[in-house]
Amino acid sequence: MSAANSNSAVPVIVWFRQDLRLADNPALHYAADADRPVIPVYILDDETPGHWAMGSASRWWLHHSLKELGKALRGAGTPLVLRRGKAADLLPKLIEETGADRVVWNRCYEPYARERDEKIKSALNDAGVQVNSFNGGLLVEPWTVATKAGDPFRVFTPFWREARQHLGRVDPLPAPQSLSAPETAIASDHLADWGLLPTKPDWAAGFEPVWIPGEDGARDAAGDFIDSRINSYADDRDRPDRDGTSRLSPHLHFGEISPRQIWSAVSHACDGVGRKDPQKYLSEIGWREFSHNLLFHFPDFPEANHQDKFNSFRWQNDDQRFKAWSKGQTGYPFVDAGMRQLWQTGWMHNRVRMVAASFLVKHLLIDWRKGQDWFWDTLVDADLANNSAGWQWVAGTGADAAPYFRIFNPFTQGEKFDPDGEYVREFVPELAALPAKWIHRPWEAPDSVLDEAGVRLGTDYPKPIVDHSAARERALAAFKDLKSAA
Repeated sequence: MSAANSNSAVPVIVWFRQDLRLADNPALHYAADADRPVIPVYILDDETPGHWAMGSASRWWLHHSLKELGKALRGAGTPLVLRRGKAADLLPKLIEETGADRVVWNRCYEPYARERDEKIKSALNDAGVQVNSFNGGLLVEPWTVATKAGDPFRVFTPFWREARQHLGRVDPLPAPQSLSAPETAIASDHLADWGLLPTKPDWAAGFEPVWIPGEDGARDAAGDFIDSRINSYADDRDRPDRDGTSRLSPHLHFGEISPRQIWSAVSHACDGVGRKDPQKYLSEIGWREFSHNLLFHFPDFPEANHQDKFNSFRWQNDDQRFKAWSKGQTGYPFVDAGMRQLWQTGWMHNRVRMVAASFLVKHLLIDWRKGQDWFWDTLVDADLANNSAGWQWVAGTGADAAPYFRIFNPFTQGEKFDPDGEYVREFVPELAALPAKWIHRPWEAPDSVLDEAGVRLGTDYPKPIVDHSAARERALAAFKDLKSAA
């Protein structure tokens, strides 16, 4: 057999998806150990996900993340191949072009991804191509955790207790020292031609001062959080006026860092995981696991009420009020600050996400799925499992959900978690001159205070689009009627 046809010269394709990193990447590690040329490929497939094709903010992140991944792979010795189209069509073409006889990837858990991957694996196996898949995205895969009856967990606390029993030793894999490139160059799209970045207008201009996408950015963000903020996390995590969270969610979604890496780093830096603040942070990683567990076992979670009784609920889908909410013009400063933070930075603090989502669903009685779709398009960390689980939790329609009578008060939430009004001042600058006493409820401020602050309600800043007490009573009545009917 000639060297050109020997097994060591046959390349292996590494299909990157939500694992845009070199370290702790089981599929890439496997390919590197095979002692063959490695062909890394990323396929921008907008057809397979359908409605859940990547949103606008995520595409901005993807552009920068792929740029960084390409640099890292070139530094290791092999270029990243970019292709656009349906993965089920493009992978066989790439195999034909390159003579590869093996494809490896790290598993995805979204319903459309699982169906796609199963079909591709079956077709490639039938064509004599070996396929290997790995766990590169979760601490514990969904099928390994179940109740004593063998059912999926629907409540977080027992799920997390059981999941932690399955963790075992967490040792992230190192990045490959070097990768062999194929002898012949492989055609690749140019990243700029994909048009992932907005141009006219550049609505993402506010993203760049806030985020550094890519594996290096993820590692630095994790290190900074663990070194300087994790020991106050349990209290500061609820304060949007403080830099108290990790902001690792987009890095996790795109796989620039793995949960195994985070678990290991926290464990080593914090002398174990028993102390309150590190433990609280790791439980948030557990919520991510729980969300993926729900999506895996209940694939209609992003589209259907998990609790069937809500199927007869009459949502009041008022387009004008939805627009006011989406643009941060509700007249409730804490909600508006969150919605504007989302628009300006592609991210919203989690405490404010809960309040803003509750306002949409319970104050305005607008279907949680409309809010979910808005977040999907505007969040850089838009993740199908996390997004759907979060919205169903707030709406009371999901698993382990907030009860129907839990309705966040938007101004008392602001006063509790942004007591000096600094968060509101940053994102609702027209109220910046108001004293803290009035900044979360400007409609109650005396005229003299409003005049001194230069605030004209209804002109500079909107009056509340609904009265809190009346909206709360309306929501309680609607949800109570639903409960009685059920």
